[in-house]
Amino acid sequence: QVQLVESGGGSAQPGGSLRLSCAPVTFPRGDYCMAWFRQAPGKEREGVAAIGSTQNSGTTMYADSVKGRFTISRDNTNNTLYLQMNNLKPQDTAMYYCAAETFCWFHGLSPTYNFWGQGTQVTVSS
Repeated sequence: QVQLVESGGGSAQPGGSLRLSCAPVTFPRGDYCMAWFRQAPGKEREGVAAIGSTQNSGTTMYADSVKGRFTISRDNTNNTLYLQMNNLKPQDTAMYYCAAETFCWFHGLSPTYNFWGQGTQVTVSS
């Protein structure tokens, strides 16, 4: 079982920035892909950004709504996933979750990852 812990959520004004982090408490076997998802109240969970395995970390994918504003990255030395969020908008308000898929090269934005964190809240308002 892989446990993921997110941090870095909070409040920001429109146009502001936040950086989310996600680290596994217990480490998965083999290489693994990761992604960020979000879910706003009353809406379905949606994929935000995805990144390939440690050997394929140059492969990324973004939802159209965040392209050019959000950047996903991973630090393989400390096994941490990041989401840098710039130019935040009120519609970015949601619970953000990180996810991991083991034995994976790249998994994209499909919500079928096999391990999930508990989420961290991001609120964007003036």
